[in-house]
Amino acid sequence: MPGIRKKDECFRAISILLCGLKGQDTGTKAGEEKKNNIVYDRANATSANVELDEDNWRQILEGEWMVEFYAPWCPACNALAPAWKELSSQAKARNLEMNTAAVDVTKSPGLSGRFVVTALPTIFHVKEGIFRQYKGPRDALSMVSYVERAGWRQTEPEPSWRAPHSFQMGLVAHFFKLSQGLRGVHNTLMETYGLPTWGSYLIFAIATIFIGALLGLMLVCVIDLLYPPRRSDKELVTEKEVERRKQLEKKVLEDEQELINDDIVDDAEIKDSDAERNSPADTSEDDKDRPGAGDEKVTKEVRRRKIRKD
Repeated sequence: MPGIRKKDECFRAISILLCGLKGQDTGTKAGEEKKNNIVYDRANATSANVELDEDNWRQILEGEWMVEFYAPWCPACNALAPAWKELSSQAKARNLEMNTAAVDVTKSPGLSGRFVVTALPTIFHVKEGIFRQYKGPRDALSMVSYVERAGWRQTEPEPSWRAPHSFQMGLVAHFFKLSQGLRGVHNTLMETYGLPTWGSYLIFAIATIFIGALLGLMLVCVIDLLYPPRRSDKELVTEKEVERRKQLEKKVLEDEQELINDDIVDDAEIKDSDAERNSPADTSEDDKDRPGAGDEKVTKEVRRRKIRKD
């Protein structure tokens, strides 16, 4: 009927508005009473469940579980509360080896990051450490049937890299907790110390720059410790020393060249001497008796000995 549809649309709009407010006070007495009733109903509805937190959530990795993520300020979560309580009773009545659990994201923000919860309420089916998100009807009978008839087999499990107990999702959980801690500091600076919003942001910006510089310095020190820089083989010398070394090298090259030339001359003389010995005597007796002939031979021999000695 048109009247009923309008009422339903109004109710949905009010629910969305309340979810956007996230549990803030309305400033009226009726709002306070409604908020108190919601928290009371949520507490009663979860009395039969296991309340999970950062310390005990790993127990759902064994056995079969239905896990709900909720927040006390969320109207849709509170609307699901009676069905969730009935789910626990139906599971016990039918002797299903299934447990129900609930996570308050306001108390355990790390778990909401670990499970990548983007909407409330969110329901997960867990069986032997394999996670599947339940997206079926939110009444107790449908959820019991989902478990009893193994309807979860038709649901694609979460990939291994998104498994809540994986290392990378553990890092995501820490980041979520860090963000919540920073948000608390931001609220404290504004509410307790009366800083304006821009003042709080300025403090966060300065702290971010300082921490980044400190971490960068630590990283450079660690890299230098693990991989120390190589020492340069170059030797620093003065210009005079460079000039002296050049002259010394030049002198050494000249001496080597002189020795090479002397060796060439020496080899030529040795060949001539061998040729004279092997050839018939072509000198006359007069040449032998000529003064100074023996002296020339002795001079050549002394020169060869001197060159070899050098």
